[in-house]
Amino acid sequence: MGALMNFAIFPIDKGDHIGEYVSKVVKHIKDSGLKYQFSPMGTVIEAETVTELLKVVDEAYKIMDPISDRIYCVMNMDYNKNKSNMIKSKTESIEKRIGKVD
Repeated sequence: MGALMNFAIFPIDKGDHIGEYVSKVVKHIKDSGLKYQFSPMGTVIEAETVTELLKVVDEAYKIMDPISDRIYCVMNMDYNKNKSNMIKSKTESIEKRIGKVD
């Protein structure tokens, strides 16, 4: 596992018909080739990299653009596997500016 994302779409008004767009997003996620699990509270998508997840979400937002004023979306990422790489990168950046960090 490289990265996990929880992605959810909620209508602002219960009267809004967004089913057509949600169906397109669901199809897009299924066609992405990534592992996923649907639930009423959102879709969990698994990928090797955060970039793969962001590509899927970017396309999902493009699909939903016509109804963007009638929905809100929630996106949470968990990229613990890559956390050590991020810390190493930040440490190297700091060391370039202030010297060795213990």
